[in-house]
Amino acid sequence: QVQLVESGGGSVQAGGSLRLSCVASGYTFSSVSMGWFRQAPGNEREGIAAISPTGAIIDYADSVKGRFTISRDNAKNMGYLEMNNLKPEDTGMYFCASGRTLWRNLAAGDVDYWGQGTQVTVSS
Repeated sequence: QVQLVESGGGSVQAGGSLRLSCVASGYTFSSVSMGWFRQAPGNEREGIAAISPTGAIIDYADSVKGRFTISRDNAKNMGYLEMNNLKPEDTGMYFCASGRTLWRNLAAGDVDYWGQGTQVTVSS
């Protein structure tokens, strides 16, 4: 049974930082791309970062480029999203995701499994 469990969300002021973590189980983590998506109330779920199985290929949405960093530790079955210089528009539910083609197409349609999400709230 595949499971993705996020942690690390919370409330911060604008300009602050958070680090999200995702622990994966039930599949060969090191063989599959992973990504992070977010969804604000009333908005569609958007892909913000993806990383290939070895970490050689990384993709970011323009809205987070230069501020967010995705990484993974295959030995620990862990994925991370370091978020710096947070803005109020970064507020939303953040989801960890796995999908074999996420490294080349950061889209919800390419996700095979989702985590349950962790809330990030950025106040001005």
